[in-house]
Amino acid sequence: MFRVLQVVTYMGRGGLETMLMNYYRHMDRSRIQFDFLVHRDFQADYDGEIESLGGRIYRVPRLNPLSPGYYRALNRFFSSHPYPVVHSHLDCMSAYPLRAAKRAGAPVRIAHAHNTNQDKNWKYVWKRLSNRRIGAYATDFFACGEAAGAWMFPGKTVQVLRNAVRAADYVLQEKVRQQVRQEWGAENRLVLGHVGRFQPQKNHEFLIDIFAAVAERIPDALLVLVGAGTGLEAIREKVRRLGLAGRVIFTGVRSDVNRLMQAMDVFVFPSLYEGLPVTMIEAQAAGLPCVISDRVPTECIVTEGLVSVKRLSDTPQEWAKCILSSAAIPRTDRTAEIRASGFDVAEAAKWLEGFYIEAYTRACADHLHPDL
Repeated sequence: MFRVLQVVTYMGRGGLETMLMNYYRHMDRSRIQFDFLVHRDFQADYDGEIESLGGRIYRVPRLNPLSPGYYRALNRFFSSHPYPVVHSHLDCMSAYPLRAAKRAGAPVRIAHAHNTNQDKNWKYVWKRLSNRRIGAYATDFFACGEAAGAWMFPGKTVQVLRNAVRAADYVLQEKVRQQVRQEWGAENRLVLGHVGRFQPQKNHEFLIDIFAAVAERIPDALLVLVGAGTGLEAIREKVRRLGLAGRVIFTGVRSDVNRLMQAMDVFVFPSLYEGLPVTMIEAQAAGLPCVISDRVPTECIVTEGLVSVKRLSDTPQEWAKCILSSAAIPRTDRTAEIRASGFDVAEAAKWLEGFYIEAYTRACADHLHPDL
């Protein structure tokens, strides 16, 4: 058994973190164990479960490429914690931990792309410049989908690692659906749902406009927003300003997304950009009709007739019309389609186990026989 280091920002209930935990739970931990290098000093949602599974959590300061202290912390860590495999999930910023890992002699260093773009804020230029340096330090390149790999690692050979889920956990159970709808006071109401951090990428501002257009047609419609983030209060304020406060539920971060999806009627996902969102695989596994933006890679559509694509340039009223049409799609068991598309995590985890072991074996052989 050897240990693989997963490098992340922190292990909250976001998309990439949930994907990592899905794989971790299904690993043969007699062969592969995960440890985590995080860039925050607080206890995150998955930390307790990680430790219960035998994983270790190590902490370094927030990633700051202008801070000598950050580099010293990385170098100290890797010099005292040798790992055969280092797998970084920091998107454009993966160059920094992978450089330190290379200097310390880690033979397998994986950079993993989880998005097809970055927020256009003051960090954007620095992130794109940092991204160009990844090739000097990574031995392997992973991506959640082909579009993410092409954007993050142009010209590189990229291995797609699917954002897989345990499909059986999402199959519709009518008893659970009714229980959750009673909790929400939504027994006979149209329920729209969304799962995602409150950050610009997820486009909550437009989502509220869409819901306002739906509410004009269906006054008792309900919108359920699952997640947290720095943009939460701004969205709460917009909901109040538009007079929708009694029709929008903010659940916060939840560990039972599979249960909540049972109670939704349509999943709405108007993101500005995505890699390959695990929430879309979850929604389809639940048989939930979905309406997504044209900025979400169509690679995430793995079921027949369940997902509709709308342009972000379309009006909220046009989105509302599509949503109401989608609500009429019957809920059926989509487990077979999820598995056939390679998004069931049991099989995907076996593949990842094999990759880690084979990559390490190959790297060791190349080191022993550099001329072969």
